[in-house]
Amino acid sequence: MLCEECQKETACVHITKIINQQKIEKHLCEQCAQKSGEMMGKNINNLISNKFSIHDFLKDMFNYTVPDNARSSLAPVCSECGLSYSEFSRSGKFGCSACYQAFGGQLEPLIKRMHGTAAHTGKVPKRGGVKFSLQQRIKHLRHDLEQHVNCEEYEQAAKLRDEIRALERQLAEPEARLGVSEEE
Repeated sequence: MLCEECQKETACVHITKIINQQKIEKHLCEQCAQKSGEMMGKNINNLISNKFSIHDFLKDMFNYTVPDNARSSLAPVCSECGLSYSEFSRSGKFGCSACYQAFGGQLEPLIKRMHGTAAHTGKVPKRGGVKFSLQQRIKHLRHDLEQHVNCEEYEQAAKLRDEIRALERQLAEPEARLGVSEEE
């Protein structure tokens, strides 16, 4: 297949974009791909020579999603380890666990873009998972409660309110009562 730009070289870079639910494909040679600026990051040579790593991909993805006009607002620095957001975006690695809190505002859009949501939807560990499960159940019940109130179904809303209060009391109890033993 020939490059769609120069029509001379063999296309070795294939780019697929989905814009407004419409699939757009481009097939370019190495030189045209570099000129077009379609690639994330500067590692097109690594891509072509199969020296590409997941670390490079994630690093480029973090850099790619940060708009140029927002770079000046990325001044936060982790209070624990002193890592700046620009250092994180260059390395793709956090310095400590407190970095998640320090850079939370910048990370949420990235996580949503990669996973579709920033809320946990996976499995819950047995150890400590009871508390998380209760919190999730309360969250869902509050949503249902709001819907029942909006529909003026006050009897159902009162039942849900009572169930939420019971779960909140259970959540306030010591960990031992939630079924979590200290041996686990």
